[in-house]
Amino acid sequence: MADEDDIILSELNDEELVQQMMDDLYDGLKEEIEEAVEILLERGWTPYDILTKALVAGMTIVGADFRDGILFVPEVLLAANAMKGGMAILKPLLVETGAPRMGKMVIGTVKGDIHDIGKNLVAMMMEGAGFEVVDLGINNAVEAYMEALETEQPDILGMSALLTTTMPYMKTVIDALIEQGKRDDYIVLVGGAPLNEEFGKAIGADAYCRDAAVAVETAKTMVARKHNQMG
Repeated sequence: MADEDDIILSELNDEELVQQMMDDLYDGLKEEIEEAVEILLERGWTPYDILTKALVAGMTIVGADFRDGILFVPEVLLAANAMKGGMAILKPLLVETGAPRMGKMVIGTVKGDIHDIGKNLVAMMMEGAGFEVVDLGINNAVEAYMEALETEQPDILGMSALLTTTMPYMKTVIDALIEQGKRDDYIVLVGGAPLNEEFGKAIGADAYCRDAAVAVETAKTMVARKHNQMG
């Protein structure tokens, strides 16, 4: 019977299509997302609007439901993968159209820690919000962070840890920055399940972000503030 109920994306109006994209993202339907992105482009939507109004809006719901325990890791990964499909189409176009550049972030999980789901979500949502993201992956020693900061010259350094045993390594990285006199060059954001605000303050991070949505908001605010100070 499913055939009769199949939704034909191209027959939906813009508003219905965006709503459908949110549902499809939530359900991790990559091909449907890719098709919908192409349809909106054909209808004259700017890549930036598709990104923010459909994809990022959809991932924000996914992020919130993940935080509230309604969605679990496998579903979130499927949603992230569907978003990646849409992003792959939009990325080259975003570069061409000069979408507002929010800033640049280097992100990675700290040494001894191989968890990357939270980090991947943050990276995806940061990209979705218009940041350029350089993802260092898992198990990063101080040297890896330093090298990346030197090479990439980002606005933000993001560190993630999921184990109480690897949390203190974040301080090691921040201390190394202080030693080199570079701490003030970067906004340092930390996150991960065992962390909290007190811990973030104690190690000298600029902010602790409890989830990907908060990370994006915090990054936007802090980068804007940084640019204003420089200006």
